[in-house]
Amino acid sequence: RLLEADSKSMRSMNGSRRNSGSSLVSSSSASSNLSHLEEDTWILWGRIVNEWDEWRKKKEKLLKVRPELVFFFFLCNPILTPLEKIHVSLPRADSERRQELVFPRRPRSKCPHQHQNRWPGPTSCPRKDLFGSYFFSFQAYSLVDREVGYCQGSAFIVGLLLMQMPEEEAFCVFVRLMQEYRLRELFKPSMAELGLCIYQFEYLLQEQLPELNIHFRSQSFLTSMYASSWFLTLFLTTFPLPVATRVFDIFMYEGLEIVFRVGMALLQFNQAELVQLDMEGMSQYFQKVIPHQFDSCPDKLILRAFQVKYNPKKMKSRLEKEYATIKNKEMEEQIEIK
Repeated sequence: RLLEADSKSMRSMNGSRRNSGSSLVSSSSASSNLSHLEEDTWILWGRIVNEWDEWRKKKEKLLKVRPELVFFFFLCNPILTPLEKIHVSLPRADSERRQELVFPRRPRSKCPHQHQNRWPGPTSCPRKDLFGSYFFSFQAYSLVDREVGYCQGSAFIVGLLLMQMPEEEAFCVFVRLMQEYRLRELFKPSMAELGLCIYQFEYLLQEQLPELNIHFRSQSFLTSMYASSWFLTLFLTTFPLPVATRVFDIFMYEGLEIVFRVGMALLQFNQAELVQLDMEGMSQYFQKVIPHQFDSCPDKLILRAFQVKYNPKKMKSRLEKEYATIKNKEMEEQIEIK
């Protein structure tokens, strides 16, 4: 709506109507009964998709709060890794894996995590009819990245991708997300990166919501008890899909920062209620109340999230060093005990 109200955007959009036939999303994509305004919106978004880098620089603040996941696939295009690139990147000596990954959905090698890739129920795959694609995506990824293999939290991410695109493309996007969005570190067997994220989130909590932080500590309500799933599934297990996909959309844009922001926004919204509850009451509140607070107004959550104070440099440089020092000290103590 903000883009539509921008006269410069509308002028550039209207001027592009003559060339809209070459757009990825043109007026011909819309049904014949669309109003002129809806047609204009399709053309505008088609222009945004085709000239993504330019629009991202010009309208960065507006594009951070996109209205829905309609253009999810197009926004994935800049990070799609073609199967051929994955194929070429494998060691030349590993000819069997190189050959089988040309068609990742039917890999011939035995998956090292095959016993884990059974139907895990509705909690792990958003739609049961997608389970076949879900299974083969994980089987293929287990062959690409044997160290990480299968982690149940990543199943939700794969499930969402499969709801948006064919399984080959979902596989490519998933590989790229794992490699370049910190997800691979989160899903390693040691889950050391998850510990770092929890440590960084606790710092934000202590700094911005000290009263709530004291209450959590007094009730022995650990951050990992409610925030681990936020980082591992990007809120896909917390919110219904219409809200969760909004968060995931922004995650595609700027990475894990949005998880910290949304998490802090949730605590800000609910601080008054949480400080009145004991440990069991808070657990129930996180499970039953928080997930449905923004079903009818996800904008409220997203806008509040972008008001959260977040310093990327401090989170990366200072807090990462502090956490590394703490873990090294713990390791030394364990060695002494042994």
